[in-house]
Amino acid sequence: MRADRIFAYGAAAGLIGDLLLGDPRRGHPVAAFGRAAAGVESRLWRDDRGRGALHALVCAGGAAGAAALAAHAVRNRPAAAVALTAAATWSVVGGTSLGREARAIGGALAAGDIEVARERLPHLCGRDPHSLDGRQIARAVVESVAENTSDAVVGALVWGALGGVPGLVGFRAVNTLDAMVGHRSPRHLRYGWASARLDDAAGWPGARLTAVLAVAAGGRPREALRAWRADAGRHPSPNAGPVEASFAGALGVRLGGTLAYGGRVEHRPVLNGAAGRDVRVTDIERAVRLSRRVSVLALGVCVAGRLAVGRRGRA
Repeated sequence: MRADRIFAYGAAAGLIGDLLLGDPRRGHPVAAFGRAAAGVESRLWRDDRGRGALHALVCAGGAAGAAALAAHAVRNRPAAAVALTAAATWSVVGGTSLGREARAIGGALAAGDIEVARERLPHLCGRDPHSLDGRQIARAVVESVAENTSDAVVGALVWGALGGVPGLVGFRAVNTLDAMVGHRSPRHLRYGWASARLDDAAGWPGARLTAVLAVAAGGRPREALRAWRADAGRHPSPNAGPVEASFAGALGVRLGGTLAYGGRVEHRPVLNGAAGRDVRVTDIERAVRLSRRVSVLALGVCVAGRLAVGRRGRA
């Protein structure tokens, strides 16, 4: 079986597995990678960019290398290759768990239980929840759903289409490292610099595809495109900007503003401020549904692109 069909069948099966089952309940490979990366950090850490670059190389390179060896081992066994691709896809995408966490917080807010919502928010993002009211929590959830649609689903599918199983695993490893050390805390300001820049580069294509699909699938294409073009460049993240702005326009809400993250306060620009309204609790469900539509469309785009490249190569 050709490599393009192996990716098509395996990625589709893996994403369906995520939609039906969510993340693996026990022994999650991403959690195992996180523990290993933390162990590497405990040995390598210095307040130095070079040590941080070595950390990124060892962890992300080791994960991608192990995936490449596994893919090589099954290269002549199509069924095993499809199964490996499906397992890798299921392990690295997290759209269903993202939606479950968002809906759980939305349910708590709808019931008026803001303390439960505050307790659950760190499961979804790194914001400090204690000073947030219900509306601010709802906004944080919608922003996290938007950004993680790119990080947890679309970006992985893009790199899977480009690089097969090593692409899937390598992207997720880079994204996980950024979450662990890429934030600007005093400990990781220098050490995490390489991981953060690597994540920016790896996330670039997936973020743009996510924004395009949010424009197409959100029901408000003109508003989503306008918000993307007008506001994305004002966001401090080169990848979160297009994604959050396009989601804001598609949902008709305002995102951004003041937030507390990692022990510091940030004053981010407002996205879709001219045309949007404040986020409501009901917008959480709308964001989750948009995220799912974007994820399914991303699978179609990545599979179609991989098959087209395969046909061109054979021609």
